[in-house]
Amino acid sequence: MSTLADFPITRRWPATRPDVVQLYTLATPNGVKVSIMLEETGLPYEAHRVDFGANDQMTPEFLSLNPNNKIPAIVDPNGPGGRPMPLFESGAILMYLAEKTGQLLPSDPAARWQAVQWLFFQMGGVGPMFGQLGWFVKFAGREIEDPRGRDRYRAEAERLLAVLEGILAERPWIAGEYSIADIALAPWVQALDFYGARELVGWDRLSHVPRWLERFQERPAVQRGARVPG
Repeated sequence: MSTLADFPITRRWPATRPDVVQLYTLATPNGVKVSIMLEETGLPYEAHRVDFGANDQMTPEFLSLNPNNKIPAIVDPNGPGGRPMPLFESGAILMYLAEKTGQLLPSDPAARWQAVQWLFFQMGGVGPMFGQLGWFVKFAGREIEDPRGRDRYRAEAERLLAVLEGILAERPWIAGEYSIADIALAPWVQALDFYGARELVGWDRLSHVPRWLERFQERPAVQRGARVPG
């Protein structure tokens, strides 16, 4: 596809600024990762709300961009080679935007891979485990009487927090300097409060993780990105 108008998703969510990144999202932990990244880098974008209550994520237009029916997803009209770049999976989008802008991913190869490994730590561990814990604590899973499912995810969430506590005892940000690793991890750690699961995972026993999260939340770009798409 050679122009933004060639993408079926733009028929359901028309672009009013077709020359900027088109973001399809909700204010979930995965969704705000990308809006925060866009705010941090200053890259112009237009946000479109994907309403799960209306099953927007299951429409043919959305599935044409992300067949996995998840948010966030983007179309960058100014992608590699000057052609539009469609992309889903929040971790991949963070890496793409970091490389596109030259920001929030170290240029030194060793430091870069340190940041990437913590990004994958979130994608493969923190996100899935915290999300499942949230389902058991706040959503339909709380109706299940057998405690073993909830206890499994509680224990794993507690273990993952201990990993973060240890690394943050040594440095102010996850990979040393502020990076996509922090942008990926902090919204999921913050979600423990939304889920009502902080006490369950021993939040009060932590010291470095809460201070790191507070520093993250104080950033103006984080505050702006967390409100997207409104």
